[in-house]
Amino acid sequence: MSLQGQHEGAGGGEGDDVNECVPAVATKVELPRAIWRGFLRRCPRCGQGALFKAYLKQVDICVVCREEYAHIRADDAPPWLTILVVGHIVVPLIFVVDSWFSWPNWLVMIVWPVITVLLALAVLPRAKGVFIALIWATRAPGSERR
Repeated sequence: MSLQGQHEGAGGGEGDDVNECVPAVATKVELPRAIWRGFLRRCPRCGQGALFKAYLKQVDICVVCREEYAHIRADDAPPWLTILVVGHIVVPLIFVVDSWFSWPNWLVMIVWPVITVLLALAVLPRAKGVFIALIWATRAPGSERR
């Protein structure tokens, strides 16, 4: 049975396009769709395979569509985006909460660092998925294979 037959009727999801699951050299995925799939930590090509085998360790090859990702290096872009996003969420929250409530200093020094670290841990793998998908879709520098 081919990959195409295995995925027919596999049940709803964005990545159910049968043609995207079949390995093909010239498969073209729209940039916004690839980025969204990267944000979901899924394969930018098929949307079904996992993009990471551990917290931040990307897979070498998608187990569904066999697309290779070992040659893509996101480097410092995901931490940069994580700092940008987390900073723009946490800093305004600090100002708003501080204007509404008068917390003791010990509570402030516990709550805000914990919120910041948890938010950063949640955003970082998604940011890396976005950059891997962006590099893959555009064949930008950071992809050693051309």
